[in-house]
Amino acid sequence: MIGQPRGLARALRLALLIVLAVLFLIPFYLLVRNGLATDAEITAPNWTFFPHVLRWDNIPQLFDNPTVPMARALWNSTVISVLTTGGTLLVASLAGYGLARVPYPYANQVFYAILGTLMIPSAVTFVPSFVLVSSLGWISTLRGLVIPTLFSGFAAFLFRQYFLGFPGELEDAAKMDGLGYWRTYWRIVVPNSTPVFAAVGAVVFLGSWNSFLWPLVIGQDQQAWTVQVALASFITAQSVNLHELFVAAAVSVLPLLVAFVILQRHIIAGVERSGTDG
Repeated sequence: MIGQPRGLARALRLALLIVLAVLFLIPFYLLVRNGLATDAEITAPNWTFFPHVLRWDNIPQLFDNPTVPMARALWNSTVISVLTTGGTLLVASLAGYGLARVPYPYANQVFYAILGTLMIPSAVTFVPSFVLVSSLGWISTLRGLVIPTLFSGFAAFLFRQYFLGFPGELEDAAKMDGLGYWRTYWRIVVPNSTPVFAAVGAVVFLGSWNSFLWPLVIGQDQQAWTVQVALASFITAQSVNLHELFVAAAVSVLPLLVAFVILQRHIIAGVERSGTDG
């Protein structure tokens, strides 16, 4: 008798997980289904699970479109996201390590000031940032798209929370070997902090890849477009190109899925440690 309630509860949990998985996969199904259909089939009143004829030629047609440089946009987004992620990890991890492990009188005040920046709406700093980038001549350049996005108070907060729980014995051993803070950070802390680096890196990469407004304003030249700007160009006041929009959206999601599958264990571990330590 005891086993029946347990079996029923397990079956209900499994059913709930299946329902949630189906709901999670519906957007990906729509991307694939509509990406392999014609515009008429996408907007048809009678819905079919898949088009009668799968339009695989929509994929090469996407990259042959002369008005939207999709291949260039994918390359730009990749370069910008990788550089932004690497730069943010370096700056934020150094800030977090300094706040958590380097003793100095005003560490808490600096930390609270960093937290205060999270309360400032991005709309407040957007115009001054644009004026600064424009005055430096960085419009439609890699510097203008990357450098202003390297400083993240949220990432510094996550690193600080993680480093507060970092084993002090490892740092003590490094000090006995004559290592200062800088070499301890590179040789001891970074190699033993893979989870938090993966978690923060995934968040930053995702945010950079999905960024739209800043690349739209700064990347004014078509050759400086990112994926999100290219996606927006398929819907204009003059035309709506639905099937290419869905194909482009599916292509743009693939790098994120690959990154998540590779780093998912580290992401979960890093978020758990960052949220509980300190």
